[in-house]
Amino acid sequence: LKAFEEFDEARQCQVLDEDRVLDAMEPDLGRGGFVVDYHACELFPERWFDLVLVLRVGTETLYDRLTARGYPEPKLQENLQCEIMQVVLEEAREAYAAEVVVELRNESEADLEAT
Repeated sequence: LKAFEEFDEARQCQVLDEDRVLDAMEPDLGRGGFVVDYHACELFPERWFDLVLVLRVGTETLYDRLTARGYPEPKLQENLQCEIMQVVLEEAREAYAAEVVVELRNESEADLEAT
């Protein structure tokens, strides 16, 4: 499956062909029983999910993690701004029923173990 449309030079990453990804996922996710790990919500149909977990992290921790991964400055700043503005949490709340959206902290290994 060639899931990328192009390369984003500023962010130094591939840009997904969202339609192609959704078409490839539909047969499996339509049956249920899967976990999807992604950085945004609005892409996926509500009918695919019984639970949406939004992992949140403080900006200092996020900065350290993304810097360690070698993120270029524009991509780093975009991610920090999204966390400050709660973009993914708000998108989840807009895209899915309130009772299926759960916000969790992701500051440490202990947070991951607790969830």
